[in-house]
Amino acid sequence: MKRFLPIIFIFTLILAPNVANAENEYLIQELLNTPQADEITIALNENPQYNNNDVSDSIETEFEVFDELGDEQDKKYPEQTFLQKIIKTEISRTDIPSYLLEDEFTHKFKNGGSIEFFGAHRGSISALFNPHSYSTKYDNLTTEFGFFGKTKDEAFNYRFTLLPVPIEGKNYLDTIWSDMFITYNKIPHHKILIGRSRGLVGMEGGNSAYTLPFLNRSQIARNFGNLRTTAVKIIGDYNYADYSLSLGSSGRTLTSGMPGIDFIGWVNIKPFGSQDGKWGKLTIGGGINAGHNDFNYTVGTVYIGYKHKRLWTNFEASIADGYNGGAALSNKQAGGFAYTLGWKIKPYLQIIGRIDQFDPDRTVSGNTKREYTAGINWFVKGQALRFILNYVFCQNDNAPDSQRIILGSQIVL
Repeated sequence: MKRFLPIIFIFTLILAPNVANAENEYLIQELLNTPQADEITIALNENPQYNNNDVSDSIETEFEVFDELGDEQDKKYPEQTFLQKIIKTEISRTDIPSYLLEDEFTHKFKNGGSIEFFGAHRGSISALFNPHSYSTKYDNLTTEFGFFGKTKDEAFNYRFTLLPVPIEGKNYLDTIWSDMFITYNKIPHHKILIGRSRGLVGMEGGNSAYTLPFLNRSQIARNFGNLRTTAVKIIGDYNYADYSLSLGSSGRTLTSGMPGIDFIGWVNIKPFGSQDGKWGKLTIGGGINAGHNDFNYTVGTVYIGYKHKRLWTNFEASIADGYNGGAALSNKQAGGFAYTLGWKIKPYLQIIGRIDQFDPDRTVSGNTKREYTAGINWFVKGQALRFILNYVFCQNDNAPDSQRIILGSQIVL
């Protein structure tokens, strides 16, 4: 019976919110009169709509695919019940995804190698205040399950995940597929990844949904990034620098075929190298996404981030002459930036703020969109069990201002 309790618990957490909110689960609401969730849409549209499914692998897995999660995360307690395991699990890191039931859902093969199953759900309840209206809704931000593992000699890692909740008005064969890739690890300081995975277009645009500081990505991240691509990647990781080079299809869905070639390149410089524990961690990065899908597009991004003890801050800016992001395929000349600042009051409690600006068409004046966000993160069990509260003030040059309060929850098993 004990073996079935975790499975029953997962289905309760993942499926119950979707059933309870069946009537409004797929309602689309704009933040700043620009969408807040994420969707893959291939259409020329100045104001594309977004869906709520997000992507799941992280910057850390981009450069350190399936390495150990760092600190000791799970302390062993003999003869624990299922609920005791959850309560007593200690997870200290919050910068990478972690799994609440890693031991229970991991199978180690007798001849070497292992496979781990997981399930995850992110949801939020929001209250939107417009000048002449007020509305509330529940968003299914991410519902995902799958498995990942490594072979006997650790020469290969693999990952397969699905997004099972249908998206209204979208082809289910386009929206269900998440990650499907294999990684070769035997080249010193390098990995070769083949398959469908997240494209590193911007640091936040390439980050995991489960490590985002806010419930929603910045405007440049959700417009230019937040995408998956079918490609071959070379990932390098050195003491003072790391990089990712990707060449593949410009189609963002598995069923889109090969409409053109897509290149994504990113380089990070780490000036403090292995001394980042003493001086903090400084990262200076930049990258480009260029390709062809009906027309040529190019997106350039620069990034600087710093972490030291309780402080975390970064600045990211992008400029595009056409783009092919997770939100839409567009030939507009767009650009924007986002600045974020965070401070951990306690190891489990963080306050954050962000200034976010986006110009959807630089050839047109008076259409800039701004978002000012303040929030609190409560890491009950690291990123594996987390609650988020966000307040967003939305300011548009060509539309009425609005406000939004969002309460979200996240669980990764």
